[in-house]
Amino acid sequence: MYRTYRAYSRNELKARNNRTNNSADYGPMPFVVNIDEVTKRNDAFRTALWTGDYLQLTLMSIQPGEDIGLEIHPHLDQFLRVEEGQGLVKMGSRRDRLVYEEMVQDDFAIIIPAGTWHNLYNTGNQPLKLYSIYAPPQHPKGTVHETREDAMAEEENH
Repeated sequence: MYRTYRAYSRNELKARNNRTNNSADYGPMPFVVNIDEVTKRNDAFRTALWTGDYLQLTLMSIQPGEDIGLEIHPHLDQFLRVEEGQGLVKMGSRRDRLVYEEMVQDDFAIIIPAGTWHNLYNTGNQPLKLYSIYAPPQHPKGTVHETREDAMAEEENH
C-alpha cells in the first residue's frame, strides 16, 4: 500500500515542528522533529507523538520518586532513550524476578525485548524525560496521559 503525501517546503516543515505540542499525534504522515527539544518540553506522563501502522513514538515525563509501572509487552519490542534525568531500569523474565538492573541517565538507550517484564524508576530530583519507540504501536493514536494515575486508570479499564 502506498500513500500520497503533500510535499512540504523546508520552511513549512520547520514551522510545523516548532508548533509541536503535547496534544497532537502526527502519524502516519511523514514527520521530522528535534526529538531532544520535544522530549524535554513534554510535561505529560505519556504523549503519543507519532503513531503509524507498525511503529509508535511516545514522549514520557516521570516525576521524582515515580516509575513507569511494572509491565510486559508480549508481542512487541521497545526502545527507550533518556534525554534528561536519571533512573534505574529493572528487567526480567518474571514479574517477581527482575534480575537485570542498570542505572541510566542522559543519552542512555534501553532495549526491552518482547516478553520481558520491566520498570523504570526516577531516582533523581527532577523529572526523568525520555522517549519510547514501540514496534508495533502499543497505545491508541493520540494518547495523552497527563499523570501516571491517568495512565494506570486507563490501563485498568482496558
